[in-house]
Amino acid sequence: MASQKVISNPVLTSSPDYIFQMALAREVGLSRLLVVYISTGLAFMLLPGTFLGVWNLISISSKQAAAAVAPAWLQAHGHAQVFGWVGSFILGIGFYSIPKLLRARGFALWRGWTCWALWTTGVALRWVANVYAWHWRATFPVSAVLELCAFVLFFMAVAGHRAPGRKSSLGSWVRIVIAGTIGLSLTLLLNLGAAFYLTFLGSSPAFPHDLDQRFLVLASWGFIVPFVWGFSARWMLIFLGLPALRERMLLTAAGVNALGIALALAGLFRTAVVLIFAGTVLAAAGLRMLEPAKQPAKTRGVHASFPYFVRAAYVWLLMAAGLGVWAAFAHGDAAGIWGASRHALTVGFVAAMVFSVGQRVLPAFSGMRHLYSPLLMFLSLVLLIVGCTIRVTSEILAYQQYLVSAWKWLPVSAIIELSAVTIFAANMAATFAHPGPNVAGVSQQSPAR
Repeated sequence: MASQKVISNPVLTSSPDYIFQMALAREVGLSRLLVVYISTGLAFMLLPGTFLGVWNLISISSKQAAAAVAPAWLQAHGHAQVFGWVGSFILGIGFYSIPKLLRARGFALWRGWTCWALWTTGVALRWVANVYAWHWRATFPVSAVLELCAFVLFFMAVAGHRAPGRKSSLGSWVRIVIAGTIGLSLTLLLNLGAAFYLTFLGSSPAFPHDLDQRFLVLASWGFIVPFVWGFSARWMLIFLGLPALRERMLLTAAGVNALGIALALAGLFRTAVVLIFAGTVLAAAGLRMLEPAKQPAKTRGVHASFPYFVRAAYVWLLMAAGLGVWAAFAHGDAAGIWGASRHALTVGFVAAMVFSVGQRVLPAFSGMRHLYSPLLMFLSLVLLIVGCTIRVTSEILAYQQYLVSAWKWLPVSAIIELSAVTIFAANMAATFAHPGPNVAGVSQQSPAR
């Protein structure tokens, strides 16, 4: 009762010390929430994601046939990576940063924790349904419902707060992130519809090939890529010392990309991949990602090679879009080229951005910690790029039957990428294990410093 009287006392609640303590408690709570989301994403990345992917690739290589692994297992690997890893990271960063960037107040932490519980349970159930087929007619749709509910809670929590007195106009980076949010909502709705369809009419917990192709385009180019573009627009100008954004070009890129995705969902893949490639070129030019820097890059606390890996990630993005065009116009079966395009996107672009930018901003977000080892950051990125290069090259050569010996390179690439992922996860775990300085400084400092 005494605490209730203190809280309701207008004199005490307006005092500078009380406001400071409340801001500090809120900052600590947000940092803990982010650490849990990131730790969960790392767990999905390592075990259900990368480890299963390595196992799948070894099986494919030993039998020299892409059909050696059940589609449900391949989709379990992809779902764990896209939603369990990247999705958890995006939700965690969103809960932590978007209300702060918009200067929102009154954010309820319980929504973040509830969303985490729903999302994690949903992704885990999906993995169990795909890999073990354990009561999959029940676990598959339940997992889809939980994931969608988690997203709705996330959207309500983030979109329901606005800065007092702020104009309704939004920056270009926010608009791009909103486009990614729409892409995520459509992806989850398609996932839900497919789950119920398979529950009543399917024979296994695996999307049919045509549906899976459309789903992958929506999940990758409609959800993940716009999110990365948006946060690149927010942070890369400072981190890399780039010239000012070409905002109109970036927004045009998002629109062209969205049109390409819509055509892909309609089955018009040739036109779709051309538009997606055009949108990618426009985005890279709008972000000015491959242009010379105007100011020195902000590399304090991370490896000095950080800017080069970020730029390399965008080169991989262009390669992924270009390979998609090749695959769509190739004669005959182009499974190897499609697979190489997806790997260039998910590993060469997305994973490289997470490994570089994530190790730049996440320690600061999680209580002004310092990255445990910049050297391990460099090593993880080198191994990731080397493994991705071998994988993309060998997948085209082997699957398209250009070079039989390339089948032997596939497991090598998988082991190298697994090593990269393990080192990244260990570096982040060690970073979180070491408490940062006074967390009160978080609200006054930017991760760009």
